[in-house]
Amino acid sequence: MTTERLTAWVHGYVQGVGFRWWTRARALELGLVGYAANQADGRVLVIAEGPRDKLDALLALLRSGNTPGTVDLVVEQWDSARGDVTGFVER
Repeated sequence: MTTERLTAWVHGYVQGVGFRWWTRARALELGLVGYAANQADGRVLVIAEGPRDKLDALLALLRSGNTPGTVDLVVEQWDSARGDVTGFVER
């Protein structure tokens, strides 16, 4: 099975409301590795690696509206996995 990398920039009211913790919990449930990190411009950057179907599931959860805070937009980018992340952490 091919491993891919999802880079997602999450826009909205997502900092300081448990969003990174929620994202980490969902990613771990899906068996993904990576991290979620606050950005200076108010976005949250999510990097995740794993099978495409699991990454698609995480992306759908990010866009679902059932997250802490309010997600206005999720912009994604796909790439080959780099293998430079382990576990899933909040940064």
